Amino acid sequence: MGASAIHSAEDARRLARRRLPWMVFDYIDGAAGAEMGAGRNRSALDAMTLRPRILRDVSERSLASSLFDRPAERPFGIAPMGMCNLSAPGADLMLARIAARHEVPLGVSTVASTAMEDLIVEAEGHAWFQLYFSGDGSGTFKLVDRAKAAGYETLVLTVDVPEVGRRPRELRHGFKMPFKMGPKQVMDFALHPRWSLPVLLKGKPEMANFLMDGYDFDRTESRAKATWETLARLRDQWAGNLVVKGVLDADDAQRLKSAGVDAIQVSSHGARQLESAPAPITVLPEIRKAVGPDFPLFYDSGLRSGEDVLKALANGADFAFFGRILQFAIAAEGEAGLEQLWSVLSEEMSIAMAQLGVTSLDEVRRNACYR
Repeated sequence: MGASAIHSAEDARRLARRRLPWMVFDYIDGAAGAEMGAGRNRSALDAMTLRPRILRDVSERSLASSLFDRPAERPFGIAPMGMCNLSAPGADLMLARIAARHEVPLGVSTVASTAMEDLIVEAEGHAWFQLYFSGDGSGTFKLVDRAKAAGYETLVLTVDVPEVGRRPRELRHGFKMPFKMGPKQVMDFALHPRWSLPVLLKGKPEMANFLMDGYDFDRTESRAKATWETLARLRDQWAGNLVVKGVLDADDAQRLKSAGVDAIQVSSHGARQLESAPAPITVLPEIRKAVGPDFPLFYDSGLRSGEDVLKALANGADFAFFGRILQFAIAAEGEAGLEQLWSVLSEEMSIAMAQLGVTSLDEVRRNACYR
């Protein structure tokens, strides 16, 4: 099947499920616990409706947005995702190229499978470095210095992983990072040759930011020592834009604003950490009220379509980020699949704007959504 088989995010997921080893698919697709949180995210988005308006001239519509005074062709970017090259060799670079073409941010994960230096070059500067605080923080602040030296202007501190969430689908497959092979994994890969053969030729994906001396990382190491003092130290060290990702509480949001962060990202980490967390879309309006109308507020978790992005914008977000569905598109049909899904998301959004009777994102934010 060609990329033309992808007409929705669900098409990309279905095709990826056929092609990927079970272990890899479940790592990308899985969520915490019994995955009720992931279901809650989708149910909350599905329950929200957009109000159509008629007989308005919507022949010229714009998806243009801006972030930190820089133009963006879309109001959505690419969330930081670890080990993207598991979906296909070179996936990180594919994501970087589409970020460059559309002038949107590529979230570069601490545990990316391509080095941060290479990704910001491929993204032509449209890259943000996502940071986990880990252990005693010594390695964390080395990464901050390295991001600064590489030319990153925006740092995204992810704060919703004091301990790595339990994701049973990963545990059943024995998924590990760094990537390890055993009899079970060998059998899984042998049954999925369309994925396995290219990966064998390119070499197994690794956490590329830790291949240099002095940059050790243990995915299971506790991140529970991060405090408000840690944030203050980071704010002092980082002169660029500082985004805090993983916020679901209005009081926390207010305190972050007072602490001098430049933006907040409302997120449940795709429901991969706390199964009982609220659906982020339901707390977004409350957090918007807490931080005021002009403070930059971003959103991710559960997004599957252009209409979902409109719902996020209408409920208070300035910008949104897609995650795993982009990996599914790459797994399904490589870079052509990614381009196809990106076009689908853009077209879904533009057509929905026409149905709503709006021509700009500012109009969407003013009151296009009701529940």
